[in-house]
Order: sequence, then structure tokens, then C-alpha cells
Amino acid sequence: FFFFFLEGRALLLCLLILLWCVGLRLHSQVLEQMEDSFTFGQYKISNDEVFLTTKYSYAFVNVKPVVPGHILVSSRRLVPRFIDLTALEATDLWLTAKRIGPKLESHFNATSLTFAIQDGPQAGQTVPHVHIHILPRQFSDFKRTDDVYNMSDEKERNLAEKLDLDKVRKDRSREEMAAEASELRQLFQVEV
Repeated sequence: FFFFFLEGRALLLCLLILLWCVGLRLHSQVLEQMEDSFTFGQYKISNDEVFLTTKYSYAFVNVKPVVPGHILVSSRRLVPRFIDLTALEATDLWLTAKRIGPKLESHFNATSLTFAIQDGPQAGQTVPHVHIHILPRQFSDFKRTDDVYNMSDEKERNLAEKLDLDKVRKDRSREEMAAEASELRQLFQVEV
């Protein structure tokens, strides 16, 4: 191969371009036929709650959204940690999140996005399955914009007292979640 003749930066550049092309090819292979349900850690996610699938990832609505439009993008393969993903799975996961973000921001009239991954229990991960949270953010959604990140025990207790999360964040019904997923699915029907 011609890669043997390249050195240093030229080799790195060629490899990055190759990875980018592979990522684009994988990302464009959106699956038309969705499964009946998806596995998310110990939970089954109904097809009705899923609004986008790719070969390696799927996106679904959140049962307890922190803000309107808070969704999750997860790997299809059940792995607990980000480091357990293959390069193809990691690429697809982030390209899927990148694809979804701008549409969520526009659809929910947000001004910014939070992309968050909690990789392991001490990082705040509550479901042992790799996933990215995408939150459409608005100016007044939290008193301090970084409150969304406060996951240490002490800060979480203080934040819960301030926001009274148990009163604000109730589980949504399957019907509510299916309706939102259907609405979001429409955003991706007309993509080229």
C-alpha cells in the first residue's frame, strides 16, 4: 500500500481522512427497519420511544428529561463503558449525536446544546450502558448553566434541594414518550 511511503504528519493526515470517510459511510447507513425493542442496560426501550437508528447506535426519548427535548443516544451493543466500544461504534455514536443536536436545538427553540457522557458509576452513570445525553439549552433553564453538571453527592443533594428534582422530574407515560419520539422522527424523514 502507498501508506508505507508516508511518514509523520502526512501519514497521520491520510489516516484521519480515511477514518472520516469510513465514519461518513457508516453514518449514512441508517436502518429503515427498526427492531421491536432495544436493550438499554437492564431496560427494554420500546420501538415507539426510538426516533433514529444507525448501524451501531440508536436515539430515544428520556423517561425523566432534565429539560424539554433531553434525549439519549446509545450504542446498540450492550457495553457499560465508552472505552469498551470499538472505533466504529464510538465514531457512529458521536456522529449520530452531532447529527441530532442541531435539529433538537432548532425544534425546541434552544440557543445551545449540552452533550454529556457519564462513563462509570463514579461519573454519575446510572444505567451501565454507554450513552450520550443531549440537552437543548435555553437561557433560563437553570439558575447557573453549570448546575446541569453537578453530579457529586454533596452538590447533587444541594441541587436537588434547590430544584426539588423529585417534584419536577416525574416519569413520563409511554404515550407521552411515543408522541415525542414520533415528532422527533419527523425531523429525520426528509434528510438527504
